[in-house]
Amino acid sequence: MSGVDQRRGSRRSLGAVFAIPVAIAATSLFGLIIALTGDGLRDLLAWATLAIPIAAFAWAYARRRR
Repeated sequence: MSGVDQRRGSRRSLGAVFAIPVAIAATSLFGLIIALTGDGLRDLLAWATLAIPIAAFAWAYARRRR
């Protein structure tokens, strides 16, 4: 095992690497569709789902700066 692999731990599968980005993309797509199909409660749901990528970015940025 090389030094790079030892520092990072074991190698992760392709599914493990892309699971969170795919979930965020699916949630965003759901939010966009909900926003286009109705008003009222659907608008609130759309805002909540479209805020998830922003929250994920802020969390990752704050974690990286530590």
